[in-house]
Amino acid sequence: MNSFPEELRLNFGIYVDMLVKWLKSTFGEVFDAITEVILWFLLRVENLFVSLPWWLVLIIVFVVSWKVKNARSGIIYVFLIFLVGTFGLWIPMMSTLAIVLASVVISLLIGVPVGILMAYSDRTNVLLRPVLDAMQTLPSFVYLIPAIILFGMGKVPAVFASTIYAVPPLIRLTDLGIRNVSKEMVEAAHSFGSSNWQTLTKIQLPQALPTIMTGINQTTMMALAMVVIASMIGAKGLGLEVLKSINRIDIARGFEAGICIVFLAIIIDRLSQSLADRFKYPQ
Repeated sequence: MNSFPEELRLNFGIYVDMLVKWLKSTFGEVFDAITEVILWFLLRVENLFVSLPWWLVLIIVFVVSWKVKNARSGIIYVFLIFLVGTFGLWIPMMSTLAIVLASVVISLLIGVPVGILMAYSDRTNVLLRPVLDAMQTLPSFVYLIPAIILFGMGKVPAVFASTIYAVPPLIRLTDLGIRNVSKEMVEAAHSFGSSNWQTLTKIQLPQALPTIMTGINQTTMMALAMVVIASMIGAKGLGLEVLKSINRIDIARGFEAGICIVFLAIIIDRLSQSLADRFKYPQ
């Protein structure tokens, strides 16, 4: 049997393990503070979603869909959400939406500034590009290990893992959108005495907004795709229902939970993409 020589084996993973444990022991209080903040925000969002009457949620979905797309789409999306309720998965759906929303908000706070920094600094762009490549190609299960070590079990590590998995598209598309802004427009702004901050906020970001909105769409979809995997570390929601169905080999329950995730993905994707198109083609 031909195998790779054992004496040439490199245990690189040990150093990563040492790094994560060093972060935990050195900055444990910082991670505890982050946990408290994320958990506070997540619980507030989840409590808000759960407290809303089901009929009010349907009305909100219809109105938003009508304004962003059209009335026919609103009726279809309301019907899909109504089906989730008939499956008995209304509360898990709200828990899933809370995790996704928290992940997207954190991704926005991280992704947009980092994307701007990459657009303004070629050196930062060169340094971060392979990091983003690694973040997008690593198996999503890998993110669960440092999440558990740094934040323990529960919803917070689920949000952390979802954010790490979902933020790269937003960073890349923010960078791309700003770099694609017409140089003539930027030079004209500078010639009229605009500072770099004014040029960024009044010229570059508005022009790059359609691309950034596409990044938000991709980030939201990737965060939603992470909910099933995040259920393995204690996150509740539709993902936990899928995980229970796998453990019990319950095909019926697994199908219902899985199709509900598909419904959410369709609605979120269509609405966010339509919103991005509105910025691209103002009406």
